[in-house]
Amino acid sequence: MVQKSKKVRLLLHLTNVLVIFFLLLPLFAVVIGSIQSEKTLQADLRSVLPAEYTLDNFIVILSKGEQKGKIFEQVTYLPDNIKEFYRSFYNSAVIALGVTLLTLVFGSLSAYTIARMRFRWTLWILQGTVVARFVPIIVLMIPLYVMLRSVDLLNSLSGVIIVETGFLLPYAILILAPYFDTFPRELEDAARIDGCTRFGAFLRVILPLSTPGLAACGVIMFIISWHELLIPLILNSKPQFMTLPAVIASLVGDVHVFFNLMLAICLLALLPSVVLVLLLQKYVVQGLSAGAVKG
Repeated sequence: MVQKSKKVRLLLHLTNVLVIFFLLLPLFAVVIGSIQSEKTLQADLRSVLPAEYTLDNFIVILSKGEQKGKIFEQVTYLPDNIKEFYRSFYNSAVIALGVTLLTLVFGSLSAYTIARMRFRWTLWILQGTVVARFVPIIVLMIPLYVMLRSVDLLNSLSGVIIVETGFLLPYAILILAPYFDTFPRELEDAARIDGCTRFGAFLRVILPLSTPGLAACGVIMFIISWHELLIPLILNSKPQFMTLPAVIASLVGDVHVFFNLMLAICLLALLPSVVLVLLLQKYVVQGLSAGAVKG
């Protein structure tokens, strides 16, 4: 029996290693592609490690094309969107932070209502949020485009924030509603006896205890919004309102694809998400695990 359990643990560890390797393999390809020239990349497609390494791709991006480095000295054309890297990074940060804040505010209020007030209409809200996730975004983009054009919100960060908040709000409700349901009602009853209203009990008692769940939900909302491509690509056509995913997509041209620059920007775009997850890893694990089991 002991030998069998050891085999099972060994099999589980081997499975975990294979899954981690499968998940990190694309990241390894991005790193390797971003530190070599396009000539080196196309010289030997079967080679795992490049023959020479260079940081010129990052130099071109971070200098907005002013310093080309050795591998771009003879290049006559570089995409103009390379010069918009810092602006697009700022746009992505503003949109992601705005969407995260709004989804946490409205999502926590809706999730608390669903978890505490067992009315029929609250169950309709929960069912509506589930059904809303089955609607593809592309189906709604044309009506949204027309609506935003009528209120003059095209080519603006606020328009993208409003649309992404609407799409991500059901995710926040589905994450936070089970989490709020784990708190005993006696906490709010005690607060109401001391003079708090229902909203005051939620604000002063439940929210401070919900830090892990809110952190987990916030990280997920930030990552999804940060990497969103379709919504800002369709709603914002001017370069000054482009986000990082839109800049990466613009590097795919009709004649030429800047693979190395694309991989370098992808690696730079991953940094905020990685840093955020590393900083809030404890809260993310605690929040998701607490909301998964009631009691």
